[in-house]
Amino acid sequence: MPDSRALSGRKLPPPRALLLDFGGVIVETAKVPGWEGTLAAEVALRLAGIAGAPDPAQIERDIGFGARADSRWKDAMSRPFAPRELTHAEFWGDFVAADWPAAAREAVVADAAELCRRMGHLKSERRLRPGMAALLDAADAAGIPVGIVSNALSGQVHLDWLAEHGMTRRFAVMIHSDEARVRKPNPEMILLAARALGVAPGEAWYVGDNFDRDVLCGRRAGIGGNILMEAQGTWELPYELELRPDAIVADPNGLLALFEAALREAAA
Repeated sequence: MPDSRALSGRKLPPPRALLLDFGGVIVETAKVPGWEGTLAAEVALRLAGIAGAPDPAQIERDIGFGARADSRWKDAMSRPFAPRELTHAEFWGDFVAADWPAAAREAVVADAAELCRRMGHLKSERRLRPGMAALLDAADAAGIPVGIVSNALSGQVHLDWLAEHGMTRRFAVMIHSDEARVRKPNPEMILLAARALGVAPGEAWYVGDNFDRDVLCGRRAGIGGNILMEAQGTWELPYELELRPDAIVADPNGLLALFEAALREAAA
C-alpha cells in the first residue's frame, strides 16, 4: 500500500478562511454502548397499534444492520467523483425497515428526519477536542472566518451540540451533507463553503480526519491548504489511495501552530 504518511511538498499559503470537518476535528466522538436498544424502544412506541409491526428485539437488530449497511455505503461513496448523500427516508425505509409490513415502514419513513436526529444523539458522545477553542480564538483575532464542512446523516445533531455548548456563533458557515444533498469527497461540499465566505478554494485551508473523504475532497476542490488531522480511524483506509496532504497534525494544537506560523510568515 502507498505510504499514506507522505506529504505533498506544497507550501501552505496563509489562509483567508479555515474550513473544518466536525467529527474528528472539532469534536472527538465515542460510541455509546447499547444505543440500538434505546432507539429501538422509542421506535416501538411509534409503531404501537400497527398490525404486524416488528417487536423491539427485531427493531433493534434491524437498526444495527441498517447502521452497518450505512457504513459500507459510505465507504463505497468515497469512490465516485460527485457522490450524493443518503436521505433520511432511504436510511429508514431501505436500510432498516425494508422487510417490515408496509404500514410500519411508512411510519418510520414519515418520521425519518427526527429518527435520524435521535439516532445521532443516542449513538455517540461528543466533546470538544483540546486546543480547538484556542484555534477559534486565534482565527477570530486574525479576522479569518471559520466554517464547518461535514458529512452527516443528520446535520441537526451537530447544530444541536454547538447550540448546547454556546459555540454556534464561532462559525461563519456550516455545510452539512444531508442539507446540501451531496457528500464528501464531492468537491461541491468545499465549494459551497468557499462561495458562502467569498473566497476562492485556493485561498482556504480545509482540515479533515479521513483520506478517502477529506483529503480527496480537498484535492478535487483545489483547496489551498489540504490538511489531515489525526483521529480515531484516520489510518484505517478502505482502499489504496495515492493521496498526499500538505500537512498532517495530531490535534488542534498542531493546527494552531501551523496557522500561526503561516500568519507570521505572511506578515514578515
